[in-house]
Amino acid sequence: MDMRINPALLRGKVTPPPSKSMAHRLLISAALAEGTSVIHNVALSQDIEATLRCVEALGCSWDQTEPACIRIHGRSAIAPTDDIPHFDCGESGSTLRFFIPIALAMTGCGTFTGRGRLMERPQTPYFDLFDEKGIAHSMENGVLTVRGTLKSGEYRLPGDVSSQFFTGLLFALPLLKEDSVIVSSTEPESADYIAMTVEALRAAGIRVLSQPAQRRWTVSSGRFHSFNATVEADWSQAAFWYAANVLGSTLRLEGLDPKSSQGDRVAAEYAAQLSQPGDVEIDVSGCPDLVPPLAVMAAARQGICRFTNAARLRLKESDRLKTTAAMLRALGGSAEEAADSLTVRGVSRLSGGTVDGAGDHRIVMAAAIAATRCAGSVTILGAEAVNKSYPSFFEDYLALGGDAHVV
Repeated sequence: MDMRINPALLRGKVTPPPSKSMAHRLLISAALAEGTSVIHNVALSQDIEATLRCVEALGCSWDQTEPACIRIHGRSAIAPTDDIPHFDCGESGSTLRFFIPIALAMTGCGTFTGRGRLMERPQTPYFDLFDEKGIAHSMENGVLTVRGTLKSGEYRLPGDVSSQFFTGLLFALPLLKEDSVIVSSTEPESADYIAMTVEALRAAGIRVLSQPAQRRWTVSSGRFHSFNATVEADWSQAAFWYAANVLGSTLRLEGLDPKSSQGDRVAAEYAAQLSQPGDVEIDVSGCPDLVPPLAVMAAARQGICRFTNAARLRLKESDRLKTTAAMLRALGGSAEEAADSLTVRGVSRLSGGTVDGAGDHRIVMAAAIAATRCAGSVTILGAEAVNKSYPSFFEDYLALGGDAHVV
């Protein structure tokens, strides 16, 4: 699906969709629990559907009794088996990395597949651990197979790769017989995502002693208990509407918790900063998903903005440093990528043009927001990529006065 957008500023009230990151975590906590849990305010994006498929692969079930409300019928028993469960993770990196250790703890084995670039994403922190602990793993023709037994003890991981590896272990280790410890061998990036995981575990009655200063998490062995929870609004998606305001729209964002554990809540702070002229440097190691909307904010202002510590963006749905720069240049902006950074030089006005969405939901949404400030129309190729995380994005865009139609 290609989308053509004519320039039009946006106005009105908008509530960002539920947090995809927290929904993943609450649904998995519920799947590992005894009994039935109810998770309210869940948006069925493609990534969340991937997690629900993997919940079923564990032997759990779920149903949707009303819109945005998911009941999970959990499975707390550990049952090693000779039948290898299969986990179809779609394009969700969170789903893949969360379920690898869960499968080992629950069944002792699993095969994992995905689409797009998912199976190209590095799993080295897990593989190094598995080699150390005698767990077999192989990757052949895009299929990852793991088999072995997780044992209680100490697990050391590098913190500068992805917090998703920490989250996967945080879910799996409570299922073991004794307490365990996770230690980050380097300063952890995206530490707020680990805090979100601890919050979701706490909802299910699992105790984790967090010692960020020591880069250490002590995980208590215990049973997950059923619970009810509501998913809060998503700050990473809110960033696109903040970007619209920086470009001249007048939107009022509702439903966001300023005290949220989501690290992407810094979007509001950065939007205020980028509303002012001048050169600025932003370290995005803790909020890499914000780069596309932040780059749009930086594109039409006075000054140079440099986003640093961004190498992980090359391993997303697209090489997001390359595709963000290409998106801005296609619209008449000025952007240069380096190995682990992106530099955006503000221009007085973007011209418009054709953007390759690159199969990346965040590139598509960023281009749509940039279109509000363009002199001419913008055509986005592959706009259906928004279904990965924000299926109602263009509905909200139109409701706010956007001028967009399928071509």
